[in-house]
Amino acid sequence: MISTNQFRNGAHVEIDGAVYRIVEFQHVKPGKGGAFVRTKLRRPDDGSVIDRTFRAGEKFRPVRTETRRMQYLYDSGEAAVFMDTRDYEQLEIPKSLAGDAMRWMLPNSEVDLLFVDESPAGVQVPSAVDMAVTETNPGLKGDTASGGGTKPATLESGVRVEVPLFVNEGDRVRVDTRTGEYVSRA
Repeated sequence: MISTNQFRNGAHVEIDGAVYRIVEFQHVKPGKGGAFVRTKLRRPDDGSVIDRTFRAGEKFRPVRTETRRMQYLYDSGEAAVFMDTRDYEQLEIPKSLAGDAMRWMLPNSEVDLLFVDESPAGVQVPSAVDMAVTETNPGLKGDTASGGGTKPATLESGVRVEVPLFVNEGDRVRVDTRTGEYVSRA
């Protein structure tokens, strides 16, 4: 069993028969009354976030989690197909479970799949990815790195990001997957 004083961001616990990931928590000791823990919890299966308060010392069942390195093969419509590079076993995960990570995955790229109690619960992409620019307005003479200004560009995965004026079609750029912002040339 795991107690509220052992909560850590990113840990998974079972509450009322459902598995939740601890997004953030705060121990509160008011001047009057008992201590309690305020938490923000996310359900891995549907992504919903709830706020819950627990008494200090309350116990919960810890949930076993692991990540496995897998290769993204293709999009089959309603699901994304992955292959375990160790035993070549293929696994289909609903697109709703993969969520926002689908925007940053290209066929044959390697990602980490999160498994909660032996069932897939999500896809974790690197914090930054390198992709080629497939469409953008051409750069003009005088567009320099220090010139400032941005323009929209479409990356090879279909994601649209704002890039500096000097970036042209065919250039490879590094993009932060958490914010969707341009970082640098790759």
